[in-house]
Amino acid sequence: MIEISNLTKSFEGSDGKVDALKNVSLTVESGDIYGIIGMSGAGKSTLVRCMNLLESSYDGTISFDGVDLKKLKQLNIDELKELCREIREVIVKTVTKNGGHLSPSLGTVELIVALCYVYDFDADKLIFDVGHQSYAYKILTDRLNKFDTIRKEGGLSGFPDPLESDYDAFTAGHAGSSISAGLGYAYARDRLNENYNVINLVGDASFFNGENLEAASISSVKPNNFLVILNDNGMSIGKNENGLYKFVSKITISRHYHRFNAFLSKTIGKTFILGKLLKRFKRRLKSAMSINTIADNLGMKYVGVFDGHDLKTLIAVLKKIKSGNEAVFLHIKTVKGKGFDVAESDSTAYHGVGAELKASVNSFSEAVSPILNDIADKDDKIVAITAGMTSGVGLTDFKAKHPDKFMDAGIAEESAVTIAAGMAKGGIKPIVFIYSTFLQRSYDQIIEDVCLQNLPVVFCLDRAGLVGADGKTHQGVFDLTYLKSIPNLTVLAPKNVGEFEKMLKVALTLNSPVAIRYPNGTVKEIADISPFTDSLNWEVLARGKKSDVTILAVGGRMLEKAFSISESLGGATVVNARTVKPLDTAFLDSIASDTIVTLEENVKSGGFGEAVAAYFAIDKKKTVMVFALDDKFIEHASVSAQQDKYGLSVQNIVSAIKKQRR
Repeated sequence: MIEISNLTKSFEGSDGKVDALKNVSLTVESGDIYGIIGMSGAGKSTLVRCMNLLESSYDGTISFDGVDLKKLKQLNIDELKELCREIREVIVKTVTKNGGHLSPSLGTVELIVALCYVYDFDADKLIFDVGHQSYAYKILTDRLNKFDTIRKEGGLSGFPDPLESDYDAFTAGHAGSSISAGLGYAYARDRLNENYNVINLVGDASFFNGENLEAASISSVKPNNFLVILNDNGMSIGKNENGLYKFVSKITISRHYHRFNAFLSKTIGKTFILGKLLKRFKRRLKSAMSINTIADNLGMKYVGVFDGHDLKTLIAVLKKIKSGNEAVFLHIKTVKGKGFDVAESDSTAYHGVGAELKASVNSFSEAVSPILNDIADKDDKIVAITAGMTSGVGLTDFKAKHPDKFMDAGIAEESAVTIAAGMAKGGIKPIVFIYSTFLQRSYDQIIEDVCLQNLPVVFCLDRAGLVGADGKTHQGVFDLTYLKSIPNLTVLAPKNVGEFEKMLKVALTLNSPVAIRYPNGTVKEIADISPFTDSLNWEVLARGKKSDVTILAVGGRMLEKAFSISESLGGATVVNARTVKPLDTAFLDSIASDTIVTLEENVKSGGFGEAVAAYFAIDKKKTVMVFALDDKFIEHASVSAQQDKYGLSVQNIVSAIKKQRR
């Protein structure tokens, strides 16, 4: 909402003071569209210029969702520090109620305040690389009065979303896109002769993502009024394990460097001339590997390192950068979880939390380390690989107990997959643990490097299916579609943790690529009727009292729905379709029911149901009813609400089946 109260703006003309605006008051509710009309000289442009802060000297107030932007720019340092404290208070209070990304948002409060103080984001573009750092930005733009709805159905997204607000310049769910998007913006700006600044906020872990490095390397000359801010907190979700980051942060970490240094010192370091050359060589070596030099070589002026919580310094530096009309790389140091003691002391645990700041329960992730420890204890060839998600995918304990059998590739999913392919080619048994939504970044590598060579790499896809409050950037609802089309790849979906363990052990024996997808949260424990084996067959969990409907369900969540649907129908056959690829065609051939119902938490297009329907396409006696997610990007809400809204409501499915059977 925009609120203008008693706005007056005057100019000094040749005939004295002229009131361009006098006591203008106006309220524009969220969603309303207003047009400003009037004769030449009526004050239309002046009103707009005051609203976007191109005119900062005026009387009265202009507030966006309760935030007076003019007042923000007039606050002194002590008042800005108090504002930062209040913002942190709002974030902690809201995340305590709603859940969300706590530590990363707390760590960028001073930076966001400083950016909003110096820049004008009605025109300037702030592009987040790591979207979960955007909470303070949402509060300071147009969403304070809605912030208590964040991550709730119908409320604010937990990530930047241009459909939510014009202040959000670009969607940011997956890391690595900021610099590319920023360059695109700058190109469009210059081509269209427009005037605004482009600011790219990049985390230290995501900066070394391949896309960011590619974008940074595209040209040795970067556009003017282009700022890359490296928010360096030494963390991704957990501690930053990226090798290049460590390398440029501390050059002298290698024992080989130390040995070489000691050798030179002992042999030639004592001679005057050679000693000077040695010192010069060491200085040049460190300089060549510094972030400073990397930035310079990428066509940006390096500025840093600054304390990312020192408001006075940040504002001064940003003002100087803004006035310089250059491409600048600003390096700041921040503390993840800043201002909230428990989050500062354990930023990993408080990276993303549920309501009451409690860790969300994820039965599959919690089971990963115990299962993998048991396997690795007996098999020395096992290696677990992840991409900056050690804690997220449940590998923390495994890493501690088997550090020699663990690799974190950092935010570099493509490399993680190809590394796994190389390991498999070399005789190792790699298991790649990645969220479903992030694995799709590695589609080319899965095809070309793993499946084309038919290599025994196992992919464990955490957060497959709907993810609830994380919203449309993180839904794992495409994996069945993008994986089942690839030759040589077996695709599995366990009904519960016990079946996941059996599938993982079987997958390690197949000598070919396997993907196992499972959801977050918990699923109902369902007793085995026919335990999973390398025969890859399906499992009949309930024989229907009526034989005219057979329900084929993929995964534990859908099996829960299948039992509810069966009960509403008076008893249908319920099948655990645990092998999505290959289909259990022998079982399909044995189905006597006239109506076959498929259930999957995946988009309908190219999914499991369409594969079953295609199999029966020739058999006109069978009716295949495919129930999957609608062809839409799925907004944040609870998982159950998302299921009901996007095509998997039990009531609607039952109604559709009954209608078809009439």
